[in-house]
Amino acid sequence: MHRSLPTPAKPADALRRLIHLRWLSCAAMLGVVVLVPWLLDLSLPGRALLPIPAALIAINLLSLVRARRLDELHPFELFLQLAIDLGAWSVFLYFTGGATNPLISLLLPIVAIGAATLSPPFAWTLASLAVAAYSILWDFNEQLDIYDSGLAVHWHLAGMWLTFAVSAGVIVWYVVRMTAAIRSRDQALAEAREARLRSERIVALGNLAAGAAHELGTPLGTMAIVAGELARNPALDDDTRADAELLREQIGHCKAILGNLTLRAGSLRAEGGETLAADIWVTGIIERWRSLRPHVPLAVHCDCGPAAPRVIADTTLEQAIHNLINNGADASPDGLVCEVAVDTEHLRVRVLDRGPGMPDSPLPAATSPEHSGKGLGIGLLLAFGAVERCGGRISFSDRPGGGTIATLTLPLSALSP
Repeated sequence: MHRSLPTPAKPADALRRLIHLRWLSCAAMLGVVVLVPWLLDLSLPGRALLPIPAALIAINLLSLVRARRLDELHPFELFLQLAIDLGAWSVFLYFTGGATNPLISLLLPIVAIGAATLSPPFAWTLASLAVAAYSILWDFNEQLDIYDSGLAVHWHLAGMWLTFAVSAGVIVWYVVRMTAAIRSRDQALAEAREARLRSERIVALGNLAAGAAHELGTPLGTMAIVAGELARNPALDDDTRADAELLREQIGHCKAILGNLTLRAGSLRAEGGETLAADIWVTGIIERWRSLRPHVPLAVHCDCGPAAPRVIADTTLEQAIHNLINNGADASPDGLVCEVAVDTEHLRVRVLDRGPGMPDSPLPAATSPEHSGKGLGIGLLLAFGAVERCGGRISFSDRPGGGTIATLTLPLSALSP
């Protein structure tokens, strides 16, 4: 079953996480300036403290602009962002008691984030700066006057608890977000490796197909001549002559397919050339399939609206839809249903069969028991490759009452002229 690709982490994501944390720092500083004098009856040097969150807000706005235009984040830039936060808190703490201020513990999340995101030299440098700031603030600071020493101890312990809780929350939030980004990146890399292996198999199949087309040309030509002679033989009855005509027609289709095999294997969207309405395009594919397998009943339901969008007749996607219908016919030769629908963003083709259904084990669709003995699974392999190249997907689900529903979803943006 198809699994959508995760979105890999972008260089700007790390910077955006730091921007979010800096907004929290600005809110904490402003909260201290506004609430502490009211709660503790302390006089804080507001004129010296307010420029610090104001400067951080200005830096954050510039960083937001930078993040939108960022293609690659240099490690030094990430270190510089963390150093700015460290310096801002050090200056703020200098005017609010230095190392005696319980907010001094907020330097620790900055060090932890640096250790999780920076290379070892930058991480150790940041840790050394934090230790140096703590040491300097031990002796150099502006002390705050608290009239009640017992109350001062009580509020100091309460502040230590609060800063510990905030530090723990910030560290967990950041590390969880970063770990999720790493998992997403690893999954994207695994999907990319799988897609590369599938592409290599398709290239190998293309080489084999070119040789097969050359080798099959001669026997198909001989069969066409024999079928033509049989169809013209007056001694045959009408039923046999009709079978010979059908045989000659099918051989003609085979020769046409072989003639276009190389083109179909390597064609791009622009090479399709023709632009058609979506319903006409899919209906034409279905009719060509019916000419190849006229003995399999196929019911078609098309709901593309009064004005179906126009799409480029991509030959590789035509083959993908053909292979999907063919796969359903192999599983359900007594009949199947094809539903075509278009919404504002997608073209969907659903093939509903009455075959054995989906396997219990999570096997790849091309090797599932439903298709065992029906083919090599090459058709679905090629279908998956063609559809994924244009940003679409193929999924399989159980059909109520027995059978399988194969759904092919194509984005109209990838098919539009």
